[in-house]
Amino acid sequence: MSISGRTAFGAIATPERRAASAVSDTSKDVKTANKPDRKHYTDVQSAARFPVKLPVAVKSGAEVCSAETQNISANGVLFEVDADMPVGSPVDFTISLPADVVGAQEDVRVDCRGRVVRSFEDGGRRGVGVVIDEYRFERR
Repeated sequence: MSISGRTAFGAIATPERRAASAVSDTSKDVKTANKPDRKHYTDVQSAARFPVKLPVAVKSGAEVCSAETQNISANGVLFEVDADMPVGSPVDFTISLPADVVGAQEDVRVDCRGRVVRSFEDGGRRGVGVVIDEYRFERR
């Protein structure tokens, strides 16, 4: 975006347009993000997302399950999981970052605490979007 507040194509960059542009082109959520039951969802999508697939250990309530990240940003993570996690649920999860990726001798664990801001099913797969409220890096 230019300093004048216009996009590269000359359109005025309103907050709504900026929020919509933060949504990945491959995501189907652009249409559902503006529905009343998903209010403020675009606010948490303001950070750049990176398509990273990593195993995740997830604890929501009394249930512990495995998942895989689909994308990660500074604000949160989207992962594919088999369990039902309603919007608003608190979630604790641990992502293991491979040593060779982070330039360490051993894998680095990131212990996170957050809450579900989105839960959906697409083609038989369940996706859960979680905003990260707290995190801690732990070296093994």
